[in-house]
Amino acid sequence: MSSSFCANSPTAVPKAPPKLQAFLTSKGSLTALLETHAHQALRVVVLHEGHALLNQHQKRLLSLPVHKPQLAWIRMVKLYGNSDDAWVMATSIFPLPTLTGALRRLRHLGRTPIGYVLFKGHRTLPHVRHYYHENSCHGRRTVYEYHGKKLLIDERFLPAFIDSLSA
Repeated sequence: MSSSFCANSPTAVPKAPPKLQAFLTSKGSLTALLETHAHQALRVVVLHEGHALLNQHQKRLLSLPVHKPQLAWIRMVKLYGNSDDAWVMATSIFPLPTLTGALRRLRHLGRTPIGYVLFKGHRTLPHVRHYYHENSCHGRRTVYEYHGKKLLIDERFLPAFIDSLSA
């Protein structure tokens, strides 16, 4: 997750190309929207998976005590649609207390898009979302409530995806 955070407010969407708005503000599965746009399944390339300490900003977003160390399982991936260039850079953050019971499987997603798991049987999930625009990319950080537990997903839309919207 990047260290800078630019959001007009927790719900305000920064100026973005009109065609990108539907993807930024989608309440259901971003995976499903991207696959519809690509006319094929997404390809997931895992860049990193492992344990890391959460920073204060991440703990605030997840409503965790800021001054208490908190380990999480971090998964960083690139999502590819129908081109050789990545469309989305995504970071999933699962605080270790989240990874209990049925949610243990989130640690073993591999190349499976997280949307397949989170939205299986759900059209939407309770969430709080923050939008940002940094380094010429638009993105969103979403805290989902899944089976009563919180997890954070940061999705940054890359230039190749923006280009695909014009095609």
